[in-house]
Amino acid sequence: MVKRDKAIESLVWSIALPGFGQILNGRYIKGILFLFLEVLVNIYSHFNQVIYLSFNGEFTQAELIADKQWLMFYPCIYFFAMWDAFKDAGGGKKPFSYLPFVFSAYFVTVGVMYSGTMNILGVGGVLWLPMLCIVPGILVGWVLKYLLTKKYTRNV
Repeated sequence: MVKRDKAIESLVWSIALPGFGQILNGRYIKGILFLFLEVLVNIYSHFNQVIYLSFNGEFTQAELIADKQWLMFYPCIYFFAMWDAFKDAGGGKKPFSYLPFVFSAYFVTVGVMYSGTMNILGVGGVLWLPMLCIVPGILVGWVLKYLLTKKYTRNV
């Protein structure tokens, strides 16, 4: 039970900021690398300004200021850092446990690409649409994990 608690704690710290989970796990070089990458992408994509403008309802301005070429890197760094911290702390031992993280990163990246032209139930924008895309990413990842685990355990 203690390992599971440590894995969840590392995951949550990594959600707060990529690299924090690695630092908590004692993987300082990896943690500093993730922090560096997060800050680099954050600065060049103007992500903090996008967050600020989006929370204040200025969606057009957020869309104009965002550098999507940089912003598309963010989901992969973010979800990989979460997975790495979780796994490094003893989580993710079951087969295909990485799939919800991978598909979330993929769906959020696609959400960034379509954020200027698409919305879901009236919600769009360069911040909110990608965040909504986490839900189908997790669901697809869980379904694939379930199906592959079922097939894997049946064949073993």
